[in-house]
Amino acid sequence: MNKKILYVDDEANYRKLVKRFLEIEGYDVLTACDGEEALNIACHEPNLSLIILDVMMPVLDGWETCREIRKISQVPILMLTALDDVNDEVFGIENGADDYIAKPFANKLFIARVNALIRRDARNKIGKLQTEDFEMDETIYSVTFGDELIRLTPKEYVLFEFLIVNKNFVLSRDKILNGVWGFDYYGDPRTVDTHIKSLRSKLKTLAPRIVTVRNRGYCYRGDSE
Repeated sequence: MNKKILYVDDEANYRKLVKRFLEIEGYDVLTACDGEEALNIACHEPNLSLIILDVMMPVLDGWETCREIRKISQVPILMLTALDDVNDEVFGIENGADDYIAKPFANKLFIARVNALIRRDARNKIGKLQTEDFEMDETIYSVTFGDELIRLTPKEYVLFEFLIVNKNFVLSRDKILNGVWGFDYYGDPRTVDTHIKSLRSKLKTLAPRIVTVRNRGYCYRGDSE
């Protein structure tokens, strides 16, 4: 069964466009034109995999809708806004959003964020992350690739997982530090490079999938790519 996404936006053209993008990726898509309609759908659709909320909407704006949804559900929420500002991103996350992207956005980046949120949520629910050709098990910090069981340290495991759930998205050192070490990390940012080197050494056959993007950061290129 295809995963189901609720997309909420008061702009009809955007709703049609984004719905088409998501359906091409194989998702079932429900749409709503305002926060009130979104809340009604969220209450009656227990199997949603993701809710995408535009911020600027009538009746209930995106922030208020996000807060109300969090009272009844922990479904991942991606916020869309025309305001590309760090303060807005922080505000959204503090109010229950899982991620944030500014309009207008590149289709590939948008789909990458959607896929990453859904994969991350699936992994959190079952304790494992299953890709096309290997499996990660958080309980023992391992990667099983074919007949090989690769043991990682807890930090290496979280780092590799973070790269995978952000597949094909280039991550700067700062983004990796925030996502893996936390916003309160004050050590040397080059620890990212050290951990990537160690991770590649242990992963061996899988190591080439972790690509260094000069002057930008690191990227996991994906299964069998």
